[in-house]
Amino acid sequence: MDSPQIKHFNYIFTGTGLAALMTVYKMVFSGKFSDKSILLLDHNSKKTNDRTWCFWAEEETVWKSVISKKWNSALFANEGFRRNLDLKPYQYNQIRGLDFYNFVFELLSKQDNITFINEKVTDINELENHVFIGTEENRYTCDYLFNSIYTKAFAERQTKYPVLQQHFVGWFVKTEKEVFNPEEATFMDFCVEQRKNTRFMYVLPNSKTEALVEYTLFSENLLPKEEYEKEIEIYLKKLGVSQYKIQEEEQGSIPMTCYPFWKRNTKRVLNIGTAGGWTKASTGYTFRNSDKKSSALVNFLQGSNFKMKDFYKKSRFWFYDLLLLDILHRNNELGSSIFSSLFKNGKPCLIFKFLDEETNLIEDLKVILKCPKMPFIKALFRTLMK
Repeated sequence: MDSPQIKHFNYIFTGTGLAALMTVYKMVFSGKFSDKSILLLDHNSKKTNDRTWCFWAEEETVWKSVISKKWNSALFANEGFRRNLDLKPYQYNQIRGLDFYNFVFELLSKQDNITFINEKVTDINELENHVFIGTEENRYTCDYLFNSIYTKAFAERQTKYPVLQQHFVGWFVKTEKEVFNPEEATFMDFCVEQRKNTRFMYVLPNSKTEALVEYTLFSENLLPKEEYEKEIEIYLKKLGVSQYKIQEEEQGSIPMTCYPFWKRNTKRVLNIGTAGGWTKASTGYTFRNSDKKSSALVNFLQGSNFKMKDFYKKSRFWFYDLLLLDILHRNNELGSSIFSSLFKNGKPCLIFKFLDEETNLIEDLKVILKCPKMPFIKALFRTLMK
């Protein structure tokens, strides 16, 4: 009996997370790839609302039609102070995962050159003239592979670069009592027991009685799920909430590391998304970074004789992130004081610009000098000694 013919594509994306879908969407939007066959492979059919993304922006984006909520103001708080942040000229935007998936797949489904197959990738093997991809059901080949399947062992089995997690459990709650301010998001509320960690509450209110309430840590080890849930219950009680309904739940763990994932890029394989180091290491924010890097990648692919290994360029912001992660890895309890020092007197618009890696050196210093000096000086010497 003859074996089935292996189908070949110009480009294959293994994993259809944020980075892959943004990239393919922009490839279509550019009009420059209609002659290229593209395959998206993922065991997840993207039919559920599995996450919430937020990002700040000054201008309207291509994702404006799927933004479910915007805020012009945000709260930062700890035990010592509360500050209401005027975000202008930025807005803080929320996108629900399912809305994003539906938006992107609606466009992709109309493209004759794009195929989505719901299969689990089991094998990737790069050869001289193509890349071989195996799934539990079939085999495929391509000229170039874009991989967003994260292999945590690459970062966690080394000791040169600290690896923390932004881990969280969130409840979408509906309360009987009006307790939320729908015009103001809560970025970080450190008025929770720190327990020698960096722990805070994150709240995205959609109305006076509806909000995503999320217990978040920047630390090395995850907690049992009931510990996150207990803290959410305590926080809701402090807000005066006694009666509420949990409409949805979300849970996640995002790696925070400066491990150079891009060094694993090869002649025909480019790692993207978290697998490629696209997550902002110092905060775990993903959407804004992926938006920028996916646009850069689409432009890069339009160049003549592009070399996949040349795509990623390390910047000084990578070094800044490395210093912060070194501090939080050694003294995780310092997170509250470091972030509080930034937001207590700093200009929100400048902080956002800095986190977007769009500041100049003078602006960098204005932000950095707000931070506690000694922990960063020690981290600098430790890093240079390595």
